[in-house]
Amino acid sequence: MGTLALMLAVAPAATPEFNAAGELVRVVLSLLGIIGLILAAGWLTRRMQRRHGVAGRRIRCVETFAVGARERLLLLDADGKRLLIGMGPGGMRTLHVYDGAAAEPVAIEQPAAPPLPAFGELLARWKRSA
Repeated sequence: MGTLALMLAVAPAATPEFNAAGELVRVVLSLLGIIGLILAAGWLTRRMQRRHGVAGRRIRCVETFAVGARERLLLLDADGKRLLIGMGPGGMRTLHVYDGAAAEPVAIEQPAAPPLPAFGELLARWKRSA
């Protein structure tokens, strides 16, 4: 029994003491390091995938329109001309070439909505109906 009591007396002294503040600092620093790595990877991928500005491009897709499940129409600007192109499973085909400058977009007029009544009117209606 003497050796068991001696082992129990020595065992708590042999185990290292748990430092909660140190562990918390280590976890927080590790978390900040991981977040920093994620942000750096995102910045790097954006930088590597950056495309040149629109000013340097000579071809631009103005609009697309799906005609069927696999067919579509493309309206392209290319060197001051507009091209209407049909695209399908059989390939691409130029349907029409519009000469001259690109047309200005047409503004679609929305029907005018009736004006909303003032808050005072709504309150007066509500009082009359109650």
